[in-house]
Amino acid sequence: MGRFKNNKKGRVNVKPIAKSNQANVDHVTGDKIPKSFVFSRTKLPGSVKQLQMDLRKLMLPYTALSLKEKKRNTLRDFLNVSGPMGVTHFLMLKKTASALSLRVARTPQGPTLTFKIHQYSLASDIAQSQTRPRCPPDLFKNPPLIVLSGFGTQELHLKLATIMFQNIFPAIDINTVKLSTCQRLVLLNYNKDTKLIDFRHYSIRLQPVGVSRKLRNFVQTHKAPDLRNLQDVSDFITKAGYGSESEGDEEAATVTLSSDLGRVNKGSTKSAVKLQEIGPRMTMQLVRVEEGLCSGGIIFSEDGNVDGKNKQDGDEEDAASEEESEDGEEGSEEDMDEDAED
Repeated sequence: MGRFKNNKKGRVNVKPIAKSNQANVDHVTGDKIPKSFVFSRTKLPGSVKQLQMDLRKLMLPYTALSLKEKKRNTLRDFLNVSGPMGVTHFLMLKKTASALSLRVARTPQGPTLTFKIHQYSLASDIAQSQTRPRCPPDLFKNPPLIVLSGFGTQELHLKLATIMFQNIFPAIDINTVKLSTCQRLVLLNYNKDTKLIDFRHYSIRLQPVGVSRKLRNFVQTHKAPDLRNLQDVSDFITKAGYGSESEGDEEAATVTLSSDLGRVNKGSTKSAVKLQEIGPRMTMQLVRVEEGLCSGGIIFSEDGNVDGKNKQDGDEEDAASEEESEDGEEGSEEDMDEDAED
């Protein structure tokens, strides 16, 4: 049976988006909620491909988790699709023979920040290193909080990095935010001596102060404990080590809840705030800042090459991609098929 090619220009095949209760406008700033595409312009090895999927999960729920890239897709194709989808940021991984880099760009006109990734660990690596890995099913229903440390300098490129990372996630109002939605945290720590940025992703959990793990599990699951070897039910409390878990119980790590949160954490009581890393983990360095979207004048370059115009790998890569897809330009956008988590 013959195959027919659709030659209509400008048509992008997008799967129907299921209706949801997510708002499109930030109630704090009045701006559109930032959304993102995480993709690669080059073929990635297996481990880096998994890093790309981990970054997509990190950016949930306002990202395209099942974005499918084709070899012939150019940067222009992603940009044409991003407008109707309300996408505000691109995160682009690139692997060469000598380095792995991450570009974070604001659409549609930039700027673009290029980070060299020195080291990284996948979410699966983090989980395997933990005795009790934690990843509840509803962990990614809300966007993470963002915490920046060490970026308070007067250098222009660090100011741009601060603004970029602050705007890549929705803003929160501390007076109206619901504690139940604060389940994840992204931490970026800048070391001014090494010029490296430590990128960490944590889950947030609260535990009542002075209550052992056995008692918490009993309240949460309602499963009857094994009391066969005990003389009295009071022995379960005393032998369970009531109040023995002291980690996180210091004054600096505790909060007083204004309302109930779950079955264990009650309002007007103290709860310990605990962070558990869920990955991915990266150590990266800001090496370039460009005015436009992967093009334009160079605002900052780690090697000192600030000549006003970027004629290096960014433009050359785009030009090579467009030449490669010249014969199939009519269908290039049609090959983009994404399932947006909207």
